Amino acid sequence: MEYTALRNGVKMPMEGFGVFQVPEAAVCEQAVHSALAAGYRLIDTAAAYLNEKAVGAAIRKSGVPREEIFVTTKLWIQDYGYESTKKAFQNSLDNLGLEYIDLYLLHQPVSDYYSSWRALEELYEAGKIRAIGVCNFYPDRLADLCLNAKIAPMVNQVELHPFFAQSGALENMKEFGVQPQAWAPLAEGKFGIFTNPVLTGIGQKYGKTAAQIALRWNIERGVIIIPKSTHEERIHENLNIWDFSLSKEDMDAIADLDIGKSQIIDHSTAETAKFLNSFKIHE
Repeated sequence: MEYTALRNGVKMPMEGFGVFQVPEAAVCEQAVHSALAAGYRLIDTAAAYLNEKAVGAAIRKSGVPREEIFVTTKLWIQDYGYESTKKAFQNSLDNLGLEYIDLYLLHQPVSDYYSSWRALEELYEAGKIRAIGVCNFYPDRLADLCLNAKIAPMVNQVELHPFFAQSGALENMKEFGVQPQAWAPLAEGKFGIFTNPVLTGIGQKYGKTAAQIALRWNIERGVIIIPKSTHEERIHENLNIWDFSLSKEDMDAIADLDIGKSQIIDHSTAETAKFLNSFKIHE
């Protein structure tokens, strides 16, 4: 496993394990336990995933020292606002059964995220969070927050895969010293990614699968990845990407797969804003 240093010096694994859409406690706990046993040291959850308790249980049962595990969770829109953010953070801390969070993220770029960001800054300064960041912030919103915050985001977790490369967004993050992290690095299985002829063809050169090539492509771009699987074989397969590198020719061929837009969610539309604000995770 390789690590990268965030702007504040905190070291973060370049590959982690995601648990989005794994709400069933037993399944989530077993998957995280298997991931930690396989060698993953970054676990990515969120209040909206409704599985923080299962993640915390797996961490405690893993036998891996707490300081070796980088834990990320996220604040949902329903709890945006200065006071409600602090309450929600403590709730996540309690659900996970931890004394601190390694990375705490604003989950979406809507609602009163500036008040929430001020709360994150204070929690960070109090030592309860080792790093703070955002998710799904397009370049305009990320730049605005970086220019107006006391402490700029250290990470921006966005959709990044060969079919939505977001090269311009990566340049914007680089300008502001924000570490990019990819959700859906395997495009949620869309675009026939596992059998794509470009990816499979490159994979044949290295004895790797199309999925492994797609994951390695983001790593080569300096992007942290968090693939998800509940299958033991794929948990190991997704981690087996650290014994080869892609050539410039490979990278250029994969770059040609970019269609320039998301087929999963577009955060720039009114419909998305309406949906996100309507989604509740508690009463």
